[in-house]
Amino acid sequence: MPPMTEPTSRERPLLPTLRRFLPYLWPADAPALRLRIVLAMLLVVVSKVVQVYGAPFALQGAVDGMAKGDRSATTLILALVIGYAAARFGSVLFDNLRNTVFERVGQDATRRLAATVFRHLHQLSLRFHLERRTGAVTKVVERGTKSIDTMLYFLLFNIAPTVLELAMVVGIFWTKFGGWLVTATLIMVIAYIAFTRAVTDWRAALRTQMNDLDTGAVSHAVDSLLNFETVKYFGAEEREAKRYDAAMGAYASAAVRSENSLAWLNIGQALITNVMMAFGMALIVWGWSSGRFTAGNVVLVSTLLAQLFRPLDLLGMVYRTIRQGVIDMGSMFDLIDTPSEVVDAPGATALVVDRGHIRFEDVRFGYDDPEHGGREILKGIDLNIPAGHTLAVVGPSGAGKSTLARLMYRFYDLTGGRITIDDQDIAQVTQASLRAAIGIVPQDTVLFNDTIGYNIAYGREGADQQQIETAARGAAIAGFIESQSEGYQTRVGERGLKLSGGEKQRVAIARTLLKNPPILILDEATSALDSRTEGEIQDTLEAISARRTTIVIAHRLSTVVNADEIVVLEAGQVVERGNHAKLLRKGGLYAEMWNRQAQERADEDGVMAAE
Repeated sequence: MPPMTEPTSRERPLLPTLRRFLPYLWPADAPALRLRIVLAMLLVVVSKVVQVYGAPFALQGAVDGMAKGDRSATTLILALVIGYAAARFGSVLFDNLRNTVFERVGQDATRRLAATVFRHLHQLSLRFHLERRTGAVTKVVERGTKSIDTMLYFLLFNIAPTVLELAMVVGIFWTKFGGWLVTATLIMVIAYIAFTRAVTDWRAALRTQMNDLDTGAVSHAVDSLLNFETVKYFGAEEREAKRYDAAMGAYASAAVRSENSLAWLNIGQALITNVMMAFGMALIVWGWSSGRFTAGNVVLVSTLLAQLFRPLDLLGMVYRTIRQGVIDMGSMFDLIDTPSEVVDAPGATALVVDRGHIRFEDVRFGYDDPEHGGREILKGIDLNIPAGHTLAVVGPSGAGKSTLARLMYRFYDLTGGRITIDDQDIAQVTQASLRAAIGIVPQDTVLFNDTIGYNIAYGREGADQQQIETAARGAAIAGFIESQSEGYQTRVGERGLKLSGGEKQRVAIARTLLKNPPILILDEATSALDSRTEGEIQDTLEAISARRTTIVIAHRLSTVVNADEIVVLEAGQVVERGNHAKLLRKGGLYAEMWNRQAQERADEDGVMAAE
């Protein structure tokens, strides 16, 4: 079972994380993308050759020609100047062509990884989603996918080209100026990298703290906004605002410390690079004084070092970005690595429903393992629902009624016993085929933030408009929809909040009617409806139940009087069973509940008559 904690940032090993990502970057089934990667790397090499051997040497030649004072060489010097400008332009041209060629690769890798994470999140168990905050999970996925493109750019087009450029510059310095300049350059680069890594590691710790605070603030904000009605019920707007302000205040303090540390990084980097620049140019000037070097050599060395410093100046940001990208991608890979609690059994076959005969055989279940202190919810339930029959399950709150529906859908695995459909153990068939055979009208209906038509059509992929309208008429909501100015294109709002509770339940009923499953579960399907609409819906539900095996989970006993069998649950056990008349004659818990509800209805009728 996944821990009841939010995703947090922690240090991740670089190479293992990158190895996890390589299959997305170098996809085996996309040779065209691989070709783009090869072409992009060739453009990187061409760009660096032009940048190192073209521009600096052209500028050196022009300066040396002018230093000689030979006016007859003006044409050659002009050509060198033009060549210098062309080389600089060529470097920019090849860099941008490289980006254009590679962009499709980066976006495709991001798409593939994001789709993998999204698909896996939907495969995780209901327990995972109930115990994790949606805002925190989506933030982890957002950060992880956004880090991919940035990491690819820096790894392939900053670090790799910088190493190549350093090798070229060292080669030029060795052949033209000797070991002193090479040694100084390597010492500078090593000192620069060591200093940058040390300071960036310090900054990474600050960044990690900042990310955790940001995740907490965002997840709280999402949670608060999703439950805005509860906030208003208790007049807690100011309390929520103060909580959010405190979370953002902690994040702001961490962000200030992180940004201030950047100044120390920049100062140290500038000191190292400028000391090296002064030493290199001074070395050339000293050689020029003894006739060993030319004035153009000063320009060559300064140009090469300046070009080398340019990507090195970004090394701190690159290193930090890669480190943070590894952290973000690692958090996303943690989601991918989260095991699914409920998985198909090896060799699972598709469920075949010929009749729809359902059996619960000594079913035991607890949301937490009873052997480790968890409470057992269902304690040896035995139910037999013949094909085409309707079984009603009633009982006090907390008796385990809705748990039966979740177990039918196999949102959880049983801790004991088994459930069969036409003698097929549901634990041995594929989850997709099991859920395709069952339709449910839940008590708490949550709709997508889309149109009414879309939410009804969700019951069956590819449903046409006529089928949607037929389902709406069957759920007694067609009149309401047609009265709206936009009809079936009317948007229902976040979680369907623009609709009343009864309207949402009727949409859920229409969606299930459209699915047309052989097995039907009605979990308090009319609990949010008024008495008149409830009667209309009840007639519809009874009509469609007559041709299906149906489990009705109900609080209002008036909705189950026509069930073939009524089972009364109490404390996870079947305490009574029989039809409505038999249970009333027995005078047990069912009769007590019926009399209490009858009295409540009589009291309500009396109040309405008095008004």
